[in-house]
Amino acid sequence: MNIRNFSIIAHIDHGKSTLADRMLELTGTIAHDKLKPQLLDSLALERERGITIKLAPVRMQYTLHSTLFTLNLIDTPGHVDFSYEVSRALAAVEGAVLLVDATQGIQAQTLAHGLYALNLGLMLIPVINKIDLPNADVTMCKKQLLDTFGFKEDEIILASGKTGEGVEQILRAVVERIPPPKSAGVNLIHPGGGNLNQPLRALIFDSFFDAYKGVVAQVRIVEGTVPKIGSKIEFLGTGATGEVLEKGYFIPGLSPSENLESGEIGYIATGIKEPDLVRVGDTITATSEVEKFSHLGGVKPLPGYKEVKPMVYVGLYPIEAGDYVQLKEALSKFRLTDPAFSYEIEQSQALGSGFRCGFLGLLHAEVVQQRLSEEYGVSLLATMPSVEYLVGNKVITNPAELDPSSLHSSGLKEPWISLRIFVPQNFIGAVMELVQDRRGRFLDMQHFGLQVELSYEMPLSEMITDFYDKLKSVSSGFASLDWEFLEFREVDAVRVDILVGGEKVDALSIIVFRQRAESVGRRLAEKLRDVLPRQNFEIAIQATIGGKVIARESVKPFRKDVLMHGSKVVGGGDYSRKRKLLEKQKKGKKKMKMVGKVEIPQEAFLSILKS
Repeated sequence: MNIRNFSIIAHIDHGKSTLADRMLELTGTIAHDKLKPQLLDSLALERERGITIKLAPVRMQYTLHSTLFTLNLIDTPGHVDFSYEVSRALAAVEGAVLLVDATQGIQAQTLAHGLYALNLGLMLIPVINKIDLPNADVTMCKKQLLDTFGFKEDEIILASGKTGEGVEQILRAVVERIPPPKSAGVNLIHPGGGNLNQPLRALIFDSFFDAYKGVVAQVRIVEGTVPKIGSKIEFLGTGATGEVLEKGYFIPGLSPSENLESGEIGYIATGIKEPDLVRVGDTITATSEVEKFSHLGGVKPLPGYKEVKPMVYVGLYPIEAGDYVQLKEALSKFRLTDPAFSYEIEQSQALGSGFRCGFLGLLHAEVVQQRLSEEYGVSLLATMPSVEYLVGNKVITNPAELDPSSLHSSGLKEPWISLRIFVPQNFIGAVMELVQDRRGRFLDMQHFGLQVELSYEMPLSEMITDFYDKLKSVSSGFASLDWEFLEFREVDAVRVDILVGGEKVDALSIIVFRQRAESVGRRLAEKLRDVLPRQNFEIAIQATIGGKVIARESVKPFRKDVLMHGSKVVGGGDYSRKRKLLEKQKKGKKKMKMVGKVEIPQEAFLSILKS
């Protein structure tokens, strides 16, 4: 079978998308005059940020020794928040190009994704990229690859995605080293795949919604052949049924084809209009084959891989109450394109109807919010990020739901993570100080040339605010990290509530480690004081724990000069009349304090939530 399915995995900014561009150019998939930088980064947001967010498949034709090969490439993101995209890509291929930046060496995601690929039984091709740069250290990178992954030196390819050097050698290695689909029996995701005579079993590794075609599933055909247009198909996981409206390949856009069979990567337009019925990791089969093989126990679903669990939760609310339905529809469609994103309906006393949304990390949350705004035209307000807590058997994702009285009987547990940080030796001290300040527990230290890997255990709540920015700051931008969920552990924490004008703003409640509660409450009160607009009455801002005030600030009122009427002084020299006017103003202000309800503007929310 002249098919090779492979991926490119590496740390963020190590040149994956640029290398993919050279491959597209070299194989003639895209003409040079039509090639734009980072072609597979199809989202406008990806180009704006210079990072890969959505994995993009593409089919290339490459001739070696007079034999034509089909190369299916899935480019992947390198940021830790988008690791689930990498796992989905690796589930659909037999091999991967392991890319290392010659100026930085092995980083956190290089190691994490490389080891994950090896555990799946994938063939890795080590490539040192950016060798054209003056500060490239090829010797250091080679040593790291040999020591970390056990490669042989003659297996390592030197390349430059920018100049194209070594790209031809990479393509040859893909053909010669990566096994064709039929021999990928070691792969845990689709063992023994590649049989055309078996019933159709297609693994969904991604999907998107099309207004005319319905859900378009991006699939790896593990066994069998996709039936002709108009045929009925079934989803073995959800039990949903659909129809083959269109099938084909990615070149790199959608290219319809009559044939899509075992070993290939392509797409199936299903006609399904309900996004939730099509899930990543599910198996598609033909309805006719379900009936045909019923006497043999039916068609078995592929083992698949676990869908990731959100780790960070944020409340999303429409700025205009009338946009609620539009936001709900947008979230439903967006959920299809991003299986790591979850949402459920939520009600806030301060913000009205909205949604509690789950994300993999803060960058993931930020990207989703921006995409919802730009792609669906929804104006959003986000609450403070939170993690998942356990009170007995109850799961808490919204701090406002925490009952302080239940902590005495059930206790509170928070998620801990296993954290690995890669950093140059000269920044070790500053990084260790930062992690220890965030309640991190040191485990181990390993040296990789001039790089050091620090291993810690740390509460996830300590990482979801500004930890990544602080890490980059103390390491001058050189540190990188990788983490995974460890377990839930007991924590001595409290809920800090914010009261504005005597009324609790539930959207600003936060669960905090007890020893830091007062400082956090004080900071929030001060921030709110600085952003709330002044009224004609004084606004009291209080941070409380279980009814006890731990910090108080106030927004001073406007002072209207009641003694002036136009440009003239009221009452002239009559002091008693002036005093009556001042007393009347004082009574009016007291009344406004009593009945006046403070309307917190959206700008104030946005400002404090970013602090």
